[in-house]
Amino acid sequence: MTKTFRAYRLQLEDGEAVSNVETLTTDDLPEGDVLIRVHYSSVNYKDAMANLPKNPIIRNYPMIPGIDLAGEVVESNDDRFEVGEKVIATSYDIGVNHEGGYSEYARVKSEWVLPLPDTLSLKQAMLLGTAGLTAAMSIDKLQRQGVTKDKGSILVTGASGGVGSIAVAMLSNLGYNVVASTGKEDAHPLLEALGADSIVDRQAVRGEKLRRVDKETWAGAVDPVGGEVLASILSKLQYNGAVAVSGLTAGIDVPTSVHPFILRGIHLIGIDSVNAPMVDRKQIWSRMANDLKLSNDQFEKILNQEVTLDDLTNILPSLIQNQYLGRIIVDLTNES
Repeated sequence: MTKTFRAYRLQLEDGEAVSNVETLTTDDLPEGDVLIRVHYSSVNYKDAMANLPKNPIIRNYPMIPGIDLAGEVVESNDDRFEVGEKVIATSYDIGVNHEGGYSEYARVKSEWVLPLPDTLSLKQAMLLGTAGLTAAMSIDKLQRQGVTKDKGSILVTGASGGVGSIAVAMLSNLGYNVVASTGKEDAHPLLEALGADSIVDRQAVRGEKLRRVDKETWAGAVDPVGGEVLASILSKLQYNGAVAVSGLTAGIDVPTSVHPFILRGIHLIGIDSVNAPMVDRKQIWSRMANDLKLSNDQFEKILNQEVTLDDLTNILPSLIQNQYLGRIIVDLTNES
């Protein structure tokens, strides 16, 4: 049955992407095994990048951005998913090469979909989203590398953003001593409320001079920043320490050497939450719903804004300018 709905859509006009909230039908959606009535989506840096007039993210237009979505199955050609079932889908090609979550309805491949964990609401799932998946994957990898809470403090860079703020909360709940790094003084109350034991300015992490090997400071780090910040972290990790890197907001070049690796046996772990196999996603989402789950108070504090499709025109450019703390989610429950 064809349904009419609203979606935030990007069209290419004179070589530049232009956004509008359009009325579409389910016949306009791409092929897929599962049709989902979207209740919530989230706002990520990648979504903001896709919204730029000239962007390196989207190649085919028109496109509905939104790399995360959570909602209820309304049609399914896969026996694993029943009509009425609550589900989530994040990353893969969603919102980039396959129309995504900024829409009342989304049709996606069944291999991208997983059931909503019983202990999470659809709203909480989108407060986590790809950012939460990335944070949880980082923590899981650090733990598998032997970075336990008795080894020393854990640094979280970019702590005021989505990945960073969620990582602070998760690590605190696990009992780690968490050092949060941010360049925003107005983020200090939030980070303290989420469980940070101490807060350092991001320039203090970078330091005045990059050294190949510096004073041993942290047992591990969650780094969604990269660049020279990552190089500094590598030089300051304790013996056999590890850093999980998932971002490049400080740049793609990491001016370091082999010295910290061969003198201190440290580990650099890359985190890919885009194409991670479903078997890994299910394991991480299970942890996010159990031992890594945020408290209700943390969920409330990490929520910066709850917006509508019509708000995205202003919200997405502001995210590029790094104007927000915590998480922004898109509420599509009252769009019709």
